[in-house]
Formats: sequence, structure tokens, C-alpha cells
Amino acid sequence: MEKAIIGRKLGMTQIFTQEGKVVPVTVIQAGPCTVLQKKTVEKEGYNSIQVGFEEMRANLANKPKKGHFEKAGTTPKRIVRELRLDNTDLYEVGAEITADVFATGDKVDVSGISKGKGFQGTIKRWGMHRGPMSHGSKYHRATGSAGAASDPSRTFKNKRMPGHMGNKKTTVLNLEVVEILAEKNIILIKGGVPGPNKGYVVIKNTTKA
Repeated sequence: MEKAIIGRKLGMTQIFTQEGKVVPVTVIQAGPCTVLQKKTVEKEGYNSIQVGFEEMRANLANKPKKGHFEKAGTTPKRIVRELRLDNTDLYEVGAEITADVFATGDKVDVSGISKGKGFQGTIKRWGMHRGPMSHGSKYHRATGSAGAASDPSRTFKNKRMPGHMGNKKTTVLNLEVVEILAEKNIILIKGGVPGPNKGYVVIKNTTKA
């Protein structure tokens, strides 16, 4: 069964196994999510489900949005995402997806928007080496040569240069679900996941089990 859910990253902590080993985990508030719409190959050309996460005040939704949520029999949701699934037969419009859709030991892929770090140089952005730090060198954290002067007299595409770092969609593959706290809709995932605390993430079955 394909499984997917939207969650909010709460932060990181550590837990101890029965053998006494320390396991670093990310705590994610996963769901409950409501299925708002189903898309099929026959009608839209592909299979997916549209889900909503977290309640939103009704006066913040315009009439088209209110109508969309009412059609699904639910209240307005703050976050609405479409999740591509090969088989959507197990999901019905109006149904809730909770954290216990996953189980301890499952392997998952987690997608989110990475932390934005603004404009950064090549050393921080790409891990390049710095120049000599002695007095008079005047070359410490500079970019260096960006291309030949005469041939080809241009900078090649995808040249690693200073620029905007982070704040883009990032996916970490093949993470392990360590524990499920079903009554609180909490999922503990081993290791780190993309994004800052309170950022939104999408958890799906891994593609690289």
C-alpha cells in the first residue's frame, strides 16, 4: 500500500533503544489530513489525492475555497497539497489520514523546503577552499577565476558561483520510522529532515527501499 501524509516539523530530540543506544530523531506532527479530492487517469490523466492539513479560520477562505472544502465535507484547511499515488482506491473523499498509516520500521522519503541562508559565497555554498590567510595575499575568500579570457571567452553554464543558498525543495531518502505516537499523531523519524522547525513536510513511502 502506498502511504503519504503532510506534517509539521516540531524539532529534534533523542531516544534510547532497549539496548541502550542513543537514536537521534526528528519529531513530526503528522496529520490528521483530510482527503479533499481524488484525481484519476480516466479524468485528469494521472492518479493523485489532494489533502488538507491544519484548520483555518473560515473568514480567511474565499467563496471558491469554501465551496471546495464543503464539497469534501470538511472545514477550511491551511495547507493543501496534491500527493501523486499509483493507486488511490484506498482513499475516499472526506476520509482522514492519521499518523498510524505508517508503522514502526517503515522506510520513508521526507520532502520539505530547506532552510534559507540568503546570498552566500562559494566557500559556504559549494565547500570550496579559501586562499592563503597570510598578510598581503589579498585573496582569502574570493571566488577566483570564473572562465578563460579568450577561449571560449565566456563562463560555462552551471558554473559554481556565489548566489542564493537554500530555500528550495529538498528530499531526504530512505529514512526509518522509529516510533509512532498514534494518540498524538506524532511520528519519530531517525535522523534529520529538510526545513526549519515549524516547517511543513511531506512523508511518503521510500522509492529506494
